[in-house]
Amino acid sequence: MVRSFILASLALIFSGGSAHSKEQAQPIVGPKNGSLIIMGGGGKDQTFPQIFAHFIKLAGGKDARIVIVPTAASSSPDHNYQRSWSLDLAKSMGVKRATILHSHSRKAADTEAFAEPLKTATGVWFGGGRQWRFTKAYGGTLTEKEFHKVLERGGVIGGSSAGASIQGSFLARGDTSGNTIMVGDVQQGFGFMRNTAIDQHLVARGRQKDLLKVLEDPRKKMRKEFNRAELLGIGIDEDVAIVVKGDQFSIIGKDQGMVLVYDPKSWKKDTPDTKKWVTLKKGDQYDLAQRAIIPAPATKK
Repeated sequence: MVRSFILASLALIFSGGSAHSKEQAQPIVGPKNGSLIIMGGGGKDQTFPQIFAHFIKLAGGKDARIVIVPTAASSSPDHNYQRSWSLDLAKSMGVKRATILHSHSRKAADTEAFAEPLKTATGVWFGGGRQWRFTKAYGGTLTEKEFHKVLERGGVIGGSSAGASIQGSFLARGDTSGNTIMVGDVQQGFGFMRNTAIDQHLVARGRQKDLLKVLEDPRKKMRKEFNRAELLGIGIDEDVAIVVKGDQFSIIGKDQGMVLVYDPKSWKKDTPDTKKWVTLKKGDQYDLAQRAIIPAPATKK
């Protein structure tokens, strides 16, 4: 036994690692496997097809198996949920296996038959609308479990606008009575990114300060299951997306677009509101575990 312990220890030393370091290497915010693409809405120019093409590439290109979830778009049974720009775009990019998955029935969403398309999916895209509709329809069901399994298999989850916010653990703008209420009656996101609250359409709609209402929660409306002290806020402008792999993300999209990161742990009592975020732009990278911008590599002279 002693000899085995010595050999194991030597192997760890010469490999430059340790059991503890391997444990630390596990992501604490981002997904352990797979990737996320989180877009702040928009899509009025050619930026959305570029971002969506990146999603398709991560999902396997023309061999991808894509599921589009348009449930946030409406609560009306008369809405045409089968009509989807994202679905048409996927097919125009050569993807042959792309389908729509939708229901407002939690009973249906909790069945194997409904969740079946997700079991072989390599990519899932959540559309825009009101993000609470995703939680109301799928939260805690077999379907939500299958969303997470797509990531576990190394797939990609993407979404824009409402499809961005649902990827956080706390659901910003989740009130069923209006989207200006930051801490509402529906608070549970899908948590593809843990300990995060995600907002969208940021600069385009003048929302730069809105996430402060979540992270400071002055009206004490946040439920106890959320550890507000650990939450990280991420605000994404239109036609911009973050690509999350493990505990790091990079920014893609339009050149002038911005992503704001709000870290309450860095604030002091006298920190003014306008200094409570850091601004990142296209090409920048961020470490979610360290809560720090990753310096750009030095350019060779």
